[in-house]
Amino acid sequence: MKSLGTIVLLVAALGLSACSKTGADRFGNGGMDGANAYGAGANGAYGDPSSIGYFQNAVGDRVLFEVDQSTLTATAQDTLMKQAQWLLTNGDYKAIIEGHADEQGTREYNIALGARRATAARDFLVSQGVPASRLEIVSYGKERPIAVCSTESCYSQNRRAVTVISGGFSS
Repeated sequence: MKSLGTIVLLVAALGLSACSKTGADRFGNGGMDGANAYGAGANGAYGDPSSIGYFQNAVGDRVLFEVDQSTLTATAQDTLMKQAQWLLTNGDYKAIIEGHADEQGTREYNIALGARRATAARDFLVSQGVPASRLEIVSYGKERPIAVCSTESCYSQNRRAVTVISGGFSS
């Protein structure tokens, strides 16, 4: 009977460990970019132009901003034009645009700045023909940094708007 209890405990432990997420997997397969060990995202092969993985890596899912700014740079506009084209071609998808800020300033200020950044990106996509009904915005302010340090190299990565694709499961 003792060995049966050990076997049950071992099977339960193995089952739980198979379901747990590693640190790299908490934010989506393979970290922030959806990649796995084989070079393809869980959301489709990077070579498939209709996949989320392709959007993230070939089109570009984020735009960066200058300090205390929500004005789109020329580089940001180029990326958003590609995003708009992809969204118009792949009409089954919706997007949530996340606004982010660096750690400088108060939480309230950075939430508002993140919202202005997400709004600027959404408004640009709408100006390119993407229906507003397919776009939502959310601001995380400084609460979700991708680079953690107190230097400009980290701050610049955190001043961003990220377009997160959802849907695409219906025909």
